[in-house]
Amino acid sequence: MKKNKRKNAVSNEEKPKDFKVAIQKLLKYNKSYVSLIIIALILSMISSILAIIGPDKLKDMTNVITKGLLTGIDTDKIKSIGIVLICFYAASLIFNYIQGLIMAIVTNKFSKNMRREISIKINKLPLAYFDKTTIGDILSRVTNDVDTIGQTLNDSIGSLVSSITMFLGSLFMMFYTNWILAITAIVSTIIGFVLMATILSRSQKYFSNLQKEIGNMNGHIEEVYSGHNVVKVYNAKKEVDEEFDLINERLFINGKKSQFYSGLMPPLMGFIGNFGYVAVCVVGALLTMNNVISFGVIVAFMIYIRLFSQPLTNIAQCLNELQSTAAASERVFEFLEAPEMADESNKKIILNKASVKGNIEFKNIKFGYTKDKEIIKGFSSKIKAGEKVAIVGPTGAGKTTIVNLLMRFYEIDSGDILIDGISTKELTRDNIHNLFTMVLQDTWLFEGSIKENIRYNQDSVTDDEIINACKVVGLDHFIRTLPKGYDTILNDVDSLSAGQKQLLTIARCMVLNTPFLILDEATSNVDTRTEILVQEAMDKLTKGRTSFIIAHRLSTIKNADLILVLKDGNIIEQGNHKTLLEKNGFYAELYNSQFENACE
Repeated sequence: MKKNKRKNAVSNEEKPKDFKVAIQKLLKYNKSYVSLIIIALILSMISSILAIIGPDKLKDMTNVITKGLLTGIDTDKIKSIGIVLICFYAASLIFNYIQGLIMAIVTNKFSKNMRREISIKINKLPLAYFDKTTIGDILSRVTNDVDTIGQTLNDSIGSLVSSITMFLGSLFMMFYTNWILAITAIVSTIIGFVLMATILSRSQKYFSNLQKEIGNMNGHIEEVYSGHNVVKVYNAKKEVDEEFDLINERLFINGKKSQFYSGLMPPLMGFIGNFGYVAVCVVGALLTMNNVISFGVIVAFMIYIRLFSQPLTNIAQCLNELQSTAAASERVFEFLEAPEMADESNKKIILNKASVKGNIEFKNIKFGYTKDKEIIKGFSSKIKAGEKVAIVGPTGAGKTTIVNLLMRFYEIDSGDILIDGISTKELTRDNIHNLFTMVLQDTWLFEGSIKENIRYNQDSVTDDEIINACKVVGLDHFIRTLPKGYDTILNDVDSLSAGQKQLLTIARCMVLNTPFLILDEATSNVDTRTEILVQEAMDKLTKGRTSFIIAHRLSTIKNADLILVLKDGNIIEQGNHKTLLEKNGFYAELYNSQFENACE
């Protein structure tokens, strides 16, 4: 089992993506912060330059001390050089602090704006995108990937610029001081460049895979946690654990390899730096013995070697972090660049829910979630204003799909849907959604008071309307038994039954005054007695409204004005309950089978 897991882990590796393209997109995204970033980088360069000048002054101080050993030390000159050194290092510290402060501000603004754009993007993406992407993976892009990019901006960019400045500046100063020792230092460290380039070329794919597997892990955990009860009931712990182990193994392998390569940098560059110290000391000693250089030059070069080799370590670390950032950027921009729903700013027709009559017509609708598999095959029907329409059929017949197309959650492949004679293609999605109220099989409540949950996004709804709706669905008595009544806060730890949650969503539906109503298995989570109460409430709610009811319990749609029987994406029967039973067709077969099962 272990070998198989490792084999799967290795075979799941992705090819490294284009590092340059990812960084270019990131730079383009940050163009509004360019001026601040440039200021910060200039300050970082000035700070590095001031630090580079220091060893040259130390050389002068050393030479003064060395000469003074025989003739007497010139303390005034040493004092003046010392003051200059303190000023240089103090200014370097201040500039470096300001640079860090600016980059911290830029980083926080960047992270805030990017998360806001992701949030806005989520509302612009079609539902088809979320059919292919796990919630955990999206959450990982919003949190882990954005944090990775922000951390690099905050820590690595300024450090990279200062390290490059320090490296080039110390290189210049070494040649300015003594070209022989400069060449000695360069030759002793050039091997570091070769090794660094080799390591970077090998490590990029592991950083890309690491970010991908973090998203997979988040998606798996979110999925298992949300369906924890199902996992327990079906004793699927072994299968879940095996899948977790596979993802965890891939995460482990890519994390281990990426960290292994990045971990090579500090000790490797430390060794190169120490080797440079030895080389400079040996060559410097020979030059001093031959009176080519003074002792102060050796002291200066000892510091220059550190200023020359240390930036190499920092540059290597920064480049490693940039690889993680490139991988994170690709994932974030892949999300931000995903195809959006079509722009509707040019649509001028607006239907006011107060003036809508409620007529709907489906004209030869054809649709498939994928191009190679058609779900709805030529669906046509006319629904008059105020009619209660039930849509029934076996699982997979296309019942919920019809509602999704009506709400324009998905776009039809061909055909048309008309509301009061106006094509839904000419209306904005927001306008269509304002005309409908939906009660779904899956309840959705957010953390807030009962009153806030029922009033959701409808500030004009009064407290009296909320209370009346709860009385109609039979929730008022239960709510008043709670410690804070309608102001009771709901959250994940509240012990509301599935039926009570469903009744709350039905009450939320009732306070809206919309011409159309959609009930998708709205009573599936309530007991038989509560179902009768809810059904009575639904009868009151649907009065005067065009209603669509999707139900597996055919006993709940006996009083529907029109029943559409779907099978394989086509209407095979339509009529009221009595008419369809008399036909003794597919609907009668479905209804009688449920009746027989109930009797058994």
